[in-house]
Amino acid sequence: VQLQASGGGLVQAEGSLRLSCAASRRTLSNYAMGWFRQAPGKEREFVTAISWAGGITYYADSVKGRFTISRDNTKNMVYLQMNNLKPEDTAVYYCAANRRSRPTNPQEVDYWGQGTQVTVSS
Repeated sequence: VQLQASGGGLVQAEGSLRLSCAASRRTLSNYAMGWFRQAPGKEREFVTAISWAGGITYYADSVKGRFTISRDNTKNMVYLQMNNLKPEDTAVYYCAANRRSRPTNPQEVDYWGQGTQVTVSS
């Protein structure tokens, strides 16, 4: 599967952004999906994941209550709605796909999309 992330940008603190991840070459419903992020000088970290049909979601404690992951398998799309953004959310965000397990560990991701930069100013 090929993944294409988009929607990043510059936003002020407490603002919102919506990231999108488009999948091609394979049916998205065959994959559990997730988002990771990597800030300068830091390791890539888990943000959120969603099960194959979208019924189960997982969030890092740092984004609970502010971020929402969703998917539309009919459109082969995954979304990340980010509200009440904070400067510490600044990072490159990557979408990820796993065939057999939810993508919560960056060492165990099957497919990565290219990143999209999110910058939150204070």
